[in-house]
Amino acid sequence: MKILSIFGTRPEAIKMAPVIAELNKHRDKLTSVVCVTAQHREMLDQVLTLFAIQPHYDLGIMQPNQSLAQVTARALTKLDEVLEKENPDWILVQGDTTTVMTAALAAFYRRIRVGHVEAGLRSFDKFQPFPEEINRKIATSLSDLHFAPTAVSRQNLLREGIADQQIVVTGNTVIDALLQVAEKPYDWLNSPLAAIPRDKRILLVTAHRRENFGAPFVNICAALRTLAAGYPDIHIVYPVHLNPNVKSVVQSSLGDIQNITLLEPLEYLPLVQLMKQSYLVITDSGGIQEEAPGLGKPVLVLREVTERPEGIAAGTVKLVGTDPGKIAYEASLLLENQFEYEKMSQAVNPYGDGRASERIVSCLMT
Repeated sequence: MKILSIFGTRPEAIKMAPVIAELNKHRDKLTSVVCVTAQHREMLDQVLTLFAIQPHYDLGIMQPNQSLAQVTARALTKLDEVLEKENPDWILVQGDTTTVMTAALAAFYRRIRVGHVEAGLRSFDKFQPFPEEINRKIATSLSDLHFAPTAVSRQNLLREGIADQQIVVTGNTVIDALLQVAEKPYDWLNSPLAAIPRDKRILLVTAHRRENFGAPFVNICAALRTLAAGYPDIHIVYPVHLNPNVKSVVQSSLGDIQNITLLEPLEYLPLVQLMKQSYLVITDSGGIQEEAPGLGKPVLVLREVTERPEGIAAGTVKLVGTDPGKIAYEASLLLENQFEYEKMSQAVNPYGDGRASERIVSCLMT
């Protein structure tokens, strides 16, 4: 059996790395082929190095300022060539990127079965997140096996008419990757984190989503300025995304504040180490909503809706949107109220036990 794993961005690579490692344990029974679209070039390469993944195909589709339509067209055409050459029994895709949607479509055109890792996430708003909500719904309609991370994801799929026997609840592979990387040794003093004071409470911020471009980013930065001024005993660390819509706003708004450090985007290993040291995480990222609770860190989510309601139900995550007053209030509550902080930090992470990859590969082999 030949299985072709396709991914293109850093989050996909992190979540597919443990699956690829598990596939490689069964070389007597299957052939594992890896194709990257390189939808995000630099950030993808960091993860490939960390997990020692050497792709068989690297499509290099990233170009400056390309539209979503251009990304889709380039990925679809190039992936079709790979599928024609390899003709795998299965393709595996992960999540909700444009790479996922186009890979599933390309496989459908060639009648190749699709396994969707992290299937069934829904925000029920087609523009939040954009374009991810529609990407994952298209991928669902084209997939043959749906590896749902949680029971909530499974229910979403059942409501959309997916047959129960096509759904396997596995846990989220990001926990597999997180637990592996969190145990790696790390030299903090000779790293991009060297200048960050560890004797202060660290607030880790990550924000880069398209739906927050413009006024929402201005509001997020205003809230961070308020927190930095109100709590001199904290230190805000913000690895800033390279997209000009993010970088220009953040640099101009936060670049001169003493207890805020703006970093270049971090590789996954230092990001996990920074999460371990953080008091609190403020983010619009999807993966960090799953990862930070795995390390016992409360998460405030800079979005109006989330496709990861399990964290909210468990009490590890809270939606705060992009209103500066709301962000500052909820962060202040956790900074000042130990009961509220412990209630979030000690809640049980609902996203798995670190064995999701085993379940996925086992299912493919039966």
